[in-house]
Amino acid sequence: MKRMFIAAAVAGAILAPFSAVAAKDSVVFAQQLEPPGLDPRTGAAAAISLTTLYNVYEGLTRIDEHGMVQPLLAKSWEISDDGLTYTFKLEEGVKFHDGADFDSSDVKYTFEANKAEGSQNKRKDRFDVMESIETPDANTVIIKLKERRPDLLEQLGESTAVIVDPASDANNATHPVGTGPYKFESWTKADNLKLTAAETYRDKENLPIKHVTIRFIGDGTARLAALLSGDVDATDVPTELLANDALKDGYNIIVGNTNGEVILSTNNAHPALSKLKVRQAIAHAINRKEVIDGAMFGYGTPIGTHFAPHHPDYIDLTDTYPYDPELSKKLLAEAGYPDGLELSLKLPPVEGYARQGGQIIASQLEKAGFKINIENVDWPKWLDEVYKNKNYDLSIVAHVEPMDIGIYIRDNYYFNYNNPKLKEAVQGADSAASPEERTKLLQEAQRILAEDAVNGYIFQLPRIIVTREGLNGVWQDLPLFATDVARMSWSD
Repeated sequence: MKRMFIAAAVAGAILAPFSAVAAKDSVVFAQQLEPPGLDPRTGAAAAISLTTLYNVYEGLTRIDEHGMVQPLLAKSWEISDDGLTYTFKLEEGVKFHDGADFDSSDVKYTFEANKAEGSQNKRKDRFDVMESIETPDANTVIIKLKERRPDLLEQLGESTAVIVDPASDANNATHPVGTGPYKFESWTKADNLKLTAAETYRDKENLPIKHVTIRFIGDGTARLAALLSGDVDATDVPTELLANDALKDGYNIIVGNTNGEVILSTNNAHPALSKLKVRQAIAHAINRKEVIDGAMFGYGTPIGTHFAPHHPDYIDLTDTYPYDPELSKKLLAEAGYPDGLELSLKLPPVEGYARQGGQIIASQLEKAGFKINIENVDWPKWLDEVYKNKNYDLSIVAHVEPMDIGIYIRDNYYFNYNNPKLKEAVQGADSAASPEERTKLLQEAQRILAEDAVNGYIFQLPRIIVTREGLNGVWQDLPLFATDVARMSWSD
């Protein structure tokens, strides 16, 4: 019945007239998830960054499609020989969307707010390492670090480091104000977000796209139908629908990489899950290929630790605990659960890896002696119960920020995991004096996570988006979650 419904919905879209072929200066995107707010510094949801980063907000640097650091609000920089002092020269003539001038005081305000006691910045540790932030003039910022941070320039291009206007900061979650090419126009909850080219933008004459609409369509079949009817120009489509014949002409299917690790999140403070043998039993019960084939129709790269396979320091640890459900049962018995173990599995509202993948993993775990109770939850409930209050046993989620292995050493993070050896390795890598030392420590950290089976490591989330033919500049890879509209255009 489900397959018949999908076919009927798509057929209806094919017969519908192309009623909304985009004007050459506008673009309409559709995405599954609506952001819970519009301030990317504080919200955990990737949908915030995907809609606002490089569109509304800008940082000192920018990460391009290939993961390379480019200038943005900082036009140049110098790094001291000891790696502890960064001197940034800022772009001049930049304005916020509210008309306020941008200068070095805004950088100082933003970064000091990010590191202040009580800050809700999700990467507060990156600003805690800043010993001082000096502003000798309006166009110069000098950041002195407590210890080396070889990745600082990359980190300053992420969503947690966007620069805000002090006067409007308090309202950014609902009415964002930045220095980016597009200003906030409207947000119709559960429907769409609209942006328009900002009159204050320093290079507004060279923006091919003037109007941006981001529609929130939870159902994948409905997103495909909107694309085929001409109402949408680009969207992610469930992998099982990519073979649709209607996509062969007039559309481009773009497949690439992301920095998103799909994991079976595990509450290591749970009485049973605090036992290594129970976590090892879970690891031996997971058949990654079956999950990738069943939930993602073959799209995805298996992982054995929390690290992106395309990173040069990645090591393949997928054989640390090979698939062996009988060994899982044996380990459960040795851990004190000869009759099995009952656990809950809270699944966020994400098609593919979470909802479908959750069903597959639950089945795999039950074959290995577990009893799994699935609970489907919406994002607000997931963020409150799982991420904030750690009221869960297991969950499935993609951690999408680049180089986020450091989340495992955060105090009170929702995994409830604490390992001094891991902390030493990660902190050592963060301040390493040489690339060789950094590689060694990052690989040590990967092995610790894999051997400790902290979470179930499943696969690297692929980047899959379908665009209408003629839309240029859409990223193939997502080194971080951003929709960089200013660099898109339509072919004549």
